[in-house]
Amino acid sequence: MESLLKQLRRDYPNVLFSPAKQFYWSPKTTEVFYSKQLESSRTAPWSLLHELGHALLRHTNYTLDLELVQMESQAWEKAKEIGTTYGYEIDDGHIQDCMDTYRDWLHQRSACPTCNTRSLQQDSQRYKCFNCNQVWTVSSSRFCRPYRKKLDK
Repeated sequence: MESLLKQLRRDYPNVLFSPAKQFYWSPKTTEVFYSKQLESSRTAPWSLLHELGHALLRHTNYTLDLELVQMESQAWEKAKEIGTTYGYEIDDGHIQDCMDTYRDWLHQRSACPTCNTRSLQQDSQRYKCFNCNQVWTVSSSRFCRPYRKKLDK
């Protein structure tokens, strides 16, 4: 992965690549963070290219959960495109496994805590059930368990 990092630093001088505990993109600092602990794994270059995809697509914040899922999908498509330039073919099964974590997260958050009907988000932290009109809030964090707190109707 060291060779790939060297090439990416040369080809994308406006993006800073920094070691961290995990792979992620920071729009605030225009930095792609990569995991030194995981760099020997088969999927590490794919993760690095995915985070670069976020950078090149200028992904910043999202308001609705579905926007995050769309941004993740777009970043994987961009990573596949970039990967071909550097001789990496990203496994579609790996992409779908990664996307499943976001789809599962969205599925849990969108489930009405009263009747379990899946509904659409109303704003950044609030859902409303189509079936029973229950309103619930969710955490703004995508890294925590998808708790749902019922609100009075």
